[in-house]
Amino acid sequence: MSNYTLGRDFAQQLDKEDQLAHYRNQFHIPKDKNGDDLIYLCGNSLGLQPKATKDYINQELEDWANLGVEGHTEGKNPWLPYHEFLTESMAKVVGAKPIEVVVMNTLTANLHFMMVSFYKPTKKRYKILIEADAFPSDKYAVESQLRHHGFDDKEGLVLWKAREGEELANYEDLEAILEAQGDEIALIMIGGVNYYTGQFFDLKRIAALGHKNGCMVGFDCAHGAGNVNLDLHNSGADFAVWCTYKYMNAGPGSLSGCFVHERHAHNKDLNRFTGWWSHNKETRFNMRGEFDQLPGAEGWQLSNPPILSMAAIKASADIFAEVGMEKLTQKSKKLTGYFEFLINELNNSDIKIITPDNPNERGCQLSIQVKNADKALHHKLTESGVISDWREPDVIRCAPVPLYNSFEDVYNMVERLKACL
Repeated sequence: MSNYTLGRDFAQQLDKEDQLAHYRNQFHIPKDKNGDDLIYLCGNSLGLQPKATKDYINQELEDWANLGVEGHTEGKNPWLPYHEFLTESMAKVVGAKPIEVVVMNTLTANLHFMMVSFYKPTKKRYKILIEADAFPSDKYAVESQLRHHGFDDKEGLVLWKAREGEELANYEDLEAILEAQGDEIALIMIGGVNYYTGQFFDLKRIAALGHKNGCMVGFDCAHGAGNVNLDLHNSGADFAVWCTYKYMNAGPGSLSGCFVHERHAHNKDLNRFTGWWSHNKETRFNMRGEFDQLPGAEGWQLSNPPILSMAAIKASADIFAEVGMEKLTQKSKKLTGYFEFLINELNNSDIKIITPDNPNERGCQLSIQVKNADKALHHKLTESGVISDWREPDVIRCAPVPLYNSFEDVYNMVERLKACL
């Protein structure tokens, strides 16, 4: 949609026409000291709490109180198979088959577990390629894997950089890197949506390019899960990981999701770390048998899952299952497009959007670059009741999340930005 117009009336009209508008009422919206809703545009960092979350967690607390250890089998939602209650809805969110998805551990831990299996360096092919401005944890993780295998972490790291004077990574440059160094690169590990610019990469194109050059390919989808149509199965990626506390609204530091493509589902020769939760469910409690690995992504689990954290994920995953990613991404494109329109209409040379303007190359986050930045503009915005976040050296990240943000939120934010400027 490009026929946006200025004025509050238009924003209110869009909210009236929005079929998802009522979902806002299912979330706790933070308030200012006067009790008015803050404009919360920080779902790219921490999603808001669904009102149902407390009930979901309380159910497990009650079963623990009333049943003790029997809650594993007798609880309303038995704990033994609890992670399986999340599999189908999570698979739909990321565009995968149920056998390809499991919720376990935390994000960087899962990245390491995946690299145990899919980073298999040799003397000649040992390098790891990431985008130059990858999320720091990704960079630290791959550097430590290089060191762990006895390689120099500077010499073994290949960076896909944006061109001089540009913010976004270019696929032709990636092709040139692989043409020059493809036979030395063991793993390509890219952030599916870049945390800083908001650029949503073409996962299928990158995976095909990597595989053509004999590389394994994985994605960190922390900023993609619940935000964009990842279509992980069809992307052909070997693996992917993501967190659940951003767009998936599962609470601070909550568990991570993991995708392993089904072509690896029955490969027992893949190197991996194992634990009793990756063992055959039928014989897991026999205790003294030899290890018998589960097929699919579940075969990478180590430990029995933390139920209270999973209950919070279930509260949000059930909302996603009800709405569906198709409706969410439709609204997201309209909402973010409106946000982009209003910022561009400010016509102020002190700010510019560095996120791609093609709706298919971004999610709901817009990264606003501030000229001669000293963080003052971000402080003013915060004082005016807009919750966004600042990323050094010069970017304010704002994410109008389709589940709980309104078109009027976006209108009000830009009005306050105008006043601050």
